[in-house]
This record gives sequence, C-alpha cells and structure tokens, in this order.
Amino acid sequence: MLKFFLGLIIFVIYLLNPQVGLAFDTSDPSVSLLQNRISNNFSRKYCKAIQNGLSKDEAMKSAIVKTENIISFSYNPQKKWIEKDDLANQISLQVVNDCGWSFGLMGKEGVNYFKSYFLEIYEKTTPDKNFSR
Repeated sequence: MLKFFLGLIIFVIYLLNPQVGLAFDTSDPSVSLLQNRISNNFSRKYCKAIQNGLSKDEAMKSAIVKTENIISFSYNPQKKWIEKDDLANQISLQVVNDCGWSFGLMGKEGVNYFKSYFLEIYEKTTPDKNFSR
C-alpha cells in the first residue's frame, strides 16, 4: 500500500512539473536545400582554386565573386531567407570537410577559423552586396 501511494505521489509531481524539452527552429526545407547548393558550389570553386595553385586570398575572392554572380542571377525567391552567418557556417563546414586538410584546417577550430576568414574577406570583396539577397 505504501508503494502505491509513493508511486502515486511521484506520478502527480511528474505531471505537475514536466521535464523541460529542447525545441529546434524549423525552417523551410527549400531554404536549406538552396543553402546546401550555395555552400557546395562555393566549396567546389574554392577547393579547385587552391588545387590550381592560387593563394588562399585569391581563391577566396574568386570563389566569393563567382558564387555571388550565380546567386545574383538566381530566380529562387527563398534566397532572401538565408542568414549570412548560417551560410558562412555551412560554407566553412563544407570547405573544411572537402579540402581543409590540404591547407591545415581540421575540426572545429578549422571551421571557426575559416568562417571568420570567409566573413572578413567577404566584407572586403563585396561591401555593398548581401551574399544571400
């Protein structure tokens, strides 16, 4: 009988004080797909430029300009919903995974370094444009 009341009390307490859950932001899948295409495109261009012997600054500027031109002429209305910071993070992950090892970038430190480097060069290269808009 004591076990029953103890179980009942624990059950009532649990019902009155539910566990805290984590919620994730939901986004439109078409925005994620567009963001994936942009980051894959940038990564291919950047890694190819590095393989062809360009310096990392030249490769970065070239990949930014080429990718920016593709985005500018895209008719996809979802491009206005892409956040620059999210895109920079995804581009950094993609580049480090694809060819980061060839110039010494690996892991989270490599991703963080490339992201800050990307944003710095991006601001200098296209100060009047917004990469995703």
